Amino acid sequence: MADAIEWTNASPDHIVWKYPDNRIDWGSQLIVLENQAAIFYRDGQALDTFLAGRHKLTTSSMPGLVGWLQKKIKGDVFEATCIFISRSQFQGKYGGRGQTSDLAPLMFHGNFWFRVKEPKVFVTEVVSNQNAFTTQKVNDFLRSFMNERIIDEFAHYDLQAVFTQLDETSLKVKTQVRMNFERIGLELVDLKFEGIDTTEKYRERLFFMKTGGVSGAQMLGSETVKSSAESLGKSPGAGFGAGMGFLGSAAGMMGAGGQQQGGGAAPAGAKFCPNCGTALQGAKFCPNCGTKVA
Repeated sequence: MADAIEWTNASPDHIVWKYPDNRIDWGSQLIVLENQAAIFYRDGQALDTFLAGRHKLTTSSMPGLVGWLQKKIKGDVFEATCIFISRSQFQGKYGGRGQTSDLAPLMFHGNFWFRVKEPKVFVTEVVSNQNAFTTQKVNDFLRSFMNERIIDEFAHYDLQAVFTQLDETSLKVKTQVRMNFERIGLELVDLKFEGIDTTEKYRERLFFMKTGGVSGAQMLGSETVKSSAESLGKSPGAGFGAGMGFLGSAAGMMGAGGQQQGGGAAPAGAKFCPNCGTALQGAKFCPNCGTKVA
């Protein structure tokens, strides 16, 4: 009697399992439980897929493998890897660091829920291409895959948009992640952000932008752009003036002697922004460029 091939010790947390023997007898019984799929795989290619039920492995039940072997089958044994995939819903965690479009640092973390929608595509794109034949390796890949897609999407928005339009931006992030999951055979059931934050310096600026009416574009005239210009000027092969163009808009806002253009004479004892020369009027941040005042 032929041996039975089945995944009997699957736990609720197991996504993938590889049958340990690559030499399989023709006529073997393949047993696939509910919410499972079994895919026969060889040389980087997913061939035949079996869903729930008891299947006898014959040349007629495995047309993909037989076609791949060009019907040159000798003896009672064939060689292939049998991969079992759970089609249950799983929860994963993600978290990473990225940047917004205005170069503000962004930290995020949360949870996502997913299931395998297309087992054959999943085996080809993830199990095979990433050499992820264990649940731990699949989880590691998906966490990295998720982080990369979230970082890429958040990079399209400035810091103010991320925090003041969180529902809208997070929905767009979910949509992009869902589309990328479908490409690798997965269905994204849900994605939740448990925390989104930036550094203390940018947190203060964000608060000032919300309460002081300074736009994100004006903020770019301050320390963020200055540091970017300095970094660019120090980069290998950069000329002396490579980073100076970033500061033009800030310099153009002030006239000779540090007096703000377009305004009258400043009152006696007035303080000015050391970056752009705007009258401060007791503000903690410059109302023009956002520079923090000592």
